[in-house]
Amino acid sequence: MPRTKDTAETAALDADDEQPQGSKPNYSVPAVEKALDILEYLAAEGVPMTRAQLARALNRQPPELFRMLTCLEARGYLWRDSGSNAYALTLKLFELSRTHSPYEGLLRVAEPHMRALAAQLRESLHLSMLHGHQVMVIAQEESPKPFRLSVEVGSLHSLAGTTSGRVLLANHSDAETAALLKRDATHRQLSAAGRQSLRERLERIRAQGYEWSEGEWFESGIDLGVLVGSPQSRVKAALVMATLRRKGEGPTLEAVLPALHDCARAIGQAAGIINGDPL
Repeated sequence: MPRTKDTAETAALDADDEQPQGSKPNYSVPAVEKALDILEYLAAEGVPMTRAQLARALNRQPPELFRMLTCLEARGYLWRDSGSNAYALTLKLFELSRTHSPYEGLLRVAEPHMRALAAQLRESLHLSMLHGHQVMVIAQEESPKPFRLSVEVGSLHSLAGTTSGRVLLANHSDAETAALLKRDATHRQLSAAGRQSLRERLERIRAQGYEWSEGEWFESGIDLGVLVGSPQSRVKAALVMATLRRKGEGPTLEAVLPALHDCARAIGQAAGIINGDPL
């Protein structure tokens, strides 16, 4: 007896159940993939693009994208400029993301651990994540000392020019790091020798598991940064201790690095991102 649509779908679902544990069925949904290609490319580029420009970038014919762009515009994901006919992302994806924001989830679990460590070390701490091609400070716990360093929450900074940024760059793949650095203002200003030095620095961070820098922003400033999560985590952050060395005195790497690693590990475990699992 010929299969109906329902019985065919049931058979497909049964076949999924028989897949080896941990494997994923290899289904292709061209329309969905086309829509995601458009959204992801526009998000990565950050500038409006015409249908012809998108077609060239995505290696597709312009007529292929016409109905998809029209649909995404009608659903509110894209906005089209009537003069240039260029498409740009609206805020709809941002609105959807706020229903389960990794920023909010990470902040919720990080706060008590950062507060305890700031009190223990008597040093300021801040937590940062990638935001486009920059690094954003999403949380801070200030030192109880009368003189302390402070970083504005919500501020955006260069990836190549900050301890947080370099920790994050070192824990992405080479291809991802190269793509991020293409849009980094500090990296663009480096000479060929400076770019080679940065590559070597990122390799050291990846190998040793931390970044220690002195005098980068202030003559007596010290930053020590470690990764929260793992290189495989979808969500990852940089936890940085920032302090000042006064009259030759200041924290040593040996004294503070274990505690910083412990705090980063506790945050990662509480957030469920130590093994690369999503929040």
